[in-house]
Amino acid sequence: MARIAAQLYTLRDYLKTEEDIRANLPRVAEIGYRAVQLSAVGPIDAGDLRELCDSLELEICATHIGIEDILERTEQTVATHRTYGCRHIAIGGLPGNLRNPEGYATFVGMANEAAVKLAPAGMVFSYHNHSFELEKIGERTALATLIEDTDVRVGFEIDTYWIQHGGGDPAEWITKVAGRCPLLHYKDMQMIGSSQKFAPVGQGNLNWERINTAAIHGGAEWIIVEQDSCEVPPTDPFEALAVSFANLRAMGFDA
Repeated sequence: MARIAAQLYTLRDYLKTEEDIRANLPRVAEIGYRAVQLSAVGPIDAGDLRELCDSLELEICATHIGIEDILERTEQTVATHRTYGCRHIAIGGLPGNLRNPEGYATFVGMANEAAVKLAPAGMVFSYHNHSFELEKIGERTALATLIEDTDVRVGFEIDTYWIQHGGGDPAEWITKVAGRCPLLHYKDMQMIGSSQKFAPVGQGNLNWERINTAAIHGGAEWIIVEQDSCEVPPTDPFEALAVSFANLRAMGFDA
């Protein structure tokens, strides 16, 4: 059964310095989370961060880093993630200069290379989507191209909000990458008038019953809560993470 984690990008404004991290990471554990994904966290020694997380009983389940770190600084990347005790390494999105037909083809090769470089260390490379990948390039969406043309060792981190934002069905896309989707970004979409807003899981319009079924059948390891912004109540990101956590626990997921 997939476990719940918090994506620390949600708290980026509260984790800018080592002092911030030491002051605010305990608040994540106090909510009940037992795992985090590192993203947009300020500078802190990897060993010190692992020690802090261990003291809070927080597992580092995944990270977001740049593709160049994996391809050009492989040994350093592997060593850092061994320090973290983390095997899942993802990138937050496609570099802007590659968001064109030729770029997607180029990135397929880069993703394959990243997966091959990390595999000997027992680590998994995953790609996190936004909504721009649902643009059609010829007969296929760009996301379909990435899924169908990459090696099966390339994982995907499907983001439920961004799939919905792009006009897709999150459950359908999770099913498309069954067995290749160890990480899922769970975030809800709430409508305010005609505007789409990020919302805590269970507080918006996404069909969580179908999404959860697809996640379980697809073999997801981590349900990672992320909220890019908190424009609808609760507007405090810690409170938003707490609402998502409570709702996911009510859905039957374990911390």
